[in-house]
Amino acid sequence: MLVVEDEDVLADAIAEWLRREAFAVDVAYDGDAALERLGVNTYEVVVLDRDLPVVHGDEVCRAIVDAGGETRVLMLTAAAAVRDRVAGLALGADDYLVKPFALVELAARVHALTRRAGPVAPPTLRRAGIVVQPARREVHRDGRLVPLTRKEFAVLVELLRADGAVVSAEDLLERAWDEHIDPFTNVVRVTMMKLRRKLGDPQVVETVPGVGYRIR
Repeated sequence: MLVVEDEDVLADAIAEWLRREAFAVDVAYDGDAALERLGVNTYEVVVLDRDLPVVHGDEVCRAIVDAGGETRVLMLTAAAAVRDRVAGLALGADDYLVKPFALVELAARVHALTRRAGPVAPPTLRRAGIVVQPARREVHRDGRLVPLTRKEFAVLVELLRADGAVVSAEDLLERAWDEHIDPFTNVVRVTMMKLRRKLGDPQVVETVPGVGYRIR
């Protein structure tokens, strides 16, 4: 996710709330910074304030739409009039939320947009005795509830979505952490070690040397 909002406190509050939902979140505080991040990163959803400094939110939205791809835009604004909402959607925004808003509603809308940003994921992920319900953030292994941290949960979901294919450490860093993570960190290896321990025996997360990880 990319959160673009010039009110620092609100931007950080949105980012923290979405991280609690197991999203990897970057933050930009003006339109120019948002365009820089969009130039180097691929995002599923951009939560975009419309009235931004330096580069207006409308221009950021146009740039996202013109670039093509599957990035979805949730536009935030204090302008509540029907004509304003219509204008925002006409720019190419996928959703429009008026300030003030409830963070729980924002998160629900982001979840809905992620389902539209790429191939539709099943509501329940199953493999090797593991059952994950992403919407409820619940994990079971052979009927046993497995409590996971947000990052462990996010990594497990990515492995299950791969449906047996190998997922590289680089891809896991991109999808489960934000842009500030050190690309040379061993956080993926440590998280995988903790995930294996919590899932228990027999081990199902396989390391493919020099390639990545998969669930057999």
